Amino acid sequence: MSSSLIKQIPSLHNCNEVIEINKGFSSDEKYLILDESSNKLLLRMFSLEELESKKTEFSILERMQDYRVACSKPITIGEVENRGYMITSYIDGEDSEVAIPTYSEKEQYKIGMDAGNELRKMHQLSAPDHISSWYVRKVEKHKRYVDAYHACEVKIKDDHKILRFIDEHIHLMKLRPNVFQHDDFHLGNIIVNKKEFAGVIDFNRYDWGDPIHEFLKIGIFTWEISIPFSIGQIRGYFQNKEPDEHFWRLYSLYMAMCVFSTVVWTIRTIPNNLNEMLDKVYMFLEDHDYFTRVKPKWYQENDYNRKL
Repeated sequence: MSSSLIKQIPSLHNCNEVIEINKGFSSDEKYLILDESSNKLLLRMFSLEELESKKTEFSILERMQDYRVACSKPITIGEVENRGYMITSYIDGEDSEVAIPTYSEKEQYKIGMDAGNELRKMHQLSAPDHISSWYVRKVEKHKRYVDAYHACEVKIKDDHKILRFIDEHIHLMKLRPNVFQHDDFHLGNIIVNKKEFAGVIDFNRYDWGDPIHEFLKIGIFTWEISIPFSIGQIRGYFQNKEPDEHFWRLYSLYMAMCVFSTVVWTIRTIPNNLNEMLDKVYMFLEDHDYFTRVKPKWYQENDYNRKL
């Protein structure tokens, strides 16, 4: 995108430097903007068809400010030459997915605690009245994935054990809170600066539903990179208390459901990565002993409160 087009955006008339950001899976074009005072802003460009959903995202960022969540501050949103744009503040620092493995276990755990605390703040925002119950939406989605799984050629060993566990626990989703979900809360969307938690980014995949569903990303991705961070996130969320059995049963239920959605999504979206994703599925199945245990081994075998 030309800097001349960017300068047509009213609040960017006097920008001094434009740096394209090539990171993440979002379809948005992202740019780091430096104004004449060397202040850093984040510009996202997107198709006009997305403008209404982006306005909702913008309003969510405004609400996050009410709860003092460490995230980008929304500045302005609009359109220019048949493109939509959103400008927010820029969070300085490093991608924690890259940085955190170089930190001490104590530093990783502390950043996880801070991240969990921020996640708890986000969940203060209740779903709009027109959003149907989490139970209804999640059950419908799960049934679609299971039907698609049965129709595909890929099969998970002993899948009947996983399906039985889901059937026995699916009632736990009834009457669960219906609140804001970041829905992509993992190390790749957390910024660190000088070995401290700096903020959360990328709210564009937000959803509404059970707050415990947010911890799914720990079981799929995060714990492999940093067990101290993962345990810290859980402990920080629960204000340095141990989560109860109900948490772990819901967490395991969502991990079990994820087996089938992962297979179907991978075949549809990134079929070349199927073997890699199946390795992940079997890893967390083993970690839960096919859900005969609800608390995963990586958590149960690492007591960071005692160690640190």
